[in-house]
Amino acid sequence: MTTKRLLLFSLLLIAALALSACTGSRTIVNNWPGLAADAERAYVAGGSFVYAVNMTNGGEAWRYPAQANNSFHYYANPVLTPDGQLLIGSAGTKHDFVSINPATGKDNWAAPFTGAKGIWVASPLVMNNQIYAPNADGYLYVLKMDGSLVDSVYLGGSLWSAPVTDGKLIYVASLDHHVHIIDPANPGANKAIDLGGAIPGGVTVTPEGVYAGTFASKLESISAGGDYRSVADAQGWIWGAPTLDGQTLYYADLEGNVYSFDLASGKQNWQVKPDGPIAGSPLVVGDRIFVATESGTLVALDRDGKFQSYTVGGKIYTTPVLSNDLILVAPYQADFTLVALSPDGKQAWKYTPAK
Repeated sequence: MTTKRLLLFSLLLIAALALSACTGSRTIVNNWPGLAADAERAYVAGGSFVYAVNMTNGGEAWRYPAQANNSFHYYANPVLTPDGQLLIGSAGTKHDFVSINPATGKDNWAAPFTGAKGIWVASPLVMNNQIYAPNADGYLYVLKMDGSLVDSVYLGGSLWSAPVTDGKLIYVASLDHHVHIIDPANPGANKAIDLGGAIPGGVTVTPEGVYAGTFASKLESISAGGDYRSVADAQGWIWGAPTLDGQTLYYADLEGNVYSFDLASGKQNWQVKPDGPIAGSPLVVGDRIFVATESGTLVALDRDGKFQSYTVGGKIYTTPVLSNDLILVAPYQADFTLVALSPDGKQAWKYTPAK
């Protein structure tokens, strides 16, 4: 797929989400999978199921729900909570937001949260024993850890990305170009900062402030007080959130470029272009930076930007995840759902759901 076709695909997906947020009746029927992991299992959200896969051998531990239901579709990255829950919402015609026991695949809550009007694409944030869950209907839903509603805050636009926190404030990005700065003590009185481009991948907290990449092809810096400035340009739209590693930010764009940005000097260290558009965020493992491309490749870069590529297959839009010493990659339109690789590209196992 060419870059232009990827951009068209992105626009169609954005339009589908915006329509869903307005009507509450549309669904995403085809999208790349969500991915999370702990030391024991990987969790893949794709289509009608969330799959738990054993990290030791790639065997299926469970799937949720036990039987397929076309009203439910799961694509967000599942979130593991400190108290042992796995949280995810449906992007189907039914907008259930559920808590799953990661050991058994069974429901934790007596009933799901069903108060949202739109689909769930973003992952939630857990902070101070509360769940902050953004929805495509433009609302940030604040829930107790048992799933009961505390508050709903209208932010606007389609909320696609997970909130982040600096320990005091919460930052939520929207496709309507805004980053919202929220005080958990008074969520309704939030500051909205217009960055001039959609922010589908969310923002990243650093010691120097919050950074976001936008569809205006810029890396933006935002202070807790709401001041912001463009600190670097990109060749294409930036989909994934930047990744922090010490005093360095790594990010990528839909033209296939990978960037290294030095926080101390405020300047780019380098820019390289491996082999295809990059929608996910970089993953730092030891002294290497991994990015996955639409060409179905996992690219390993060193800190000077020199890279080596490993062929995976399919088209990869999901950010890779590290579990134990293995890198997990969940491709789209491949003949398998998940693969575990060592940092030198050797395959440990593959997982394909049984029908």
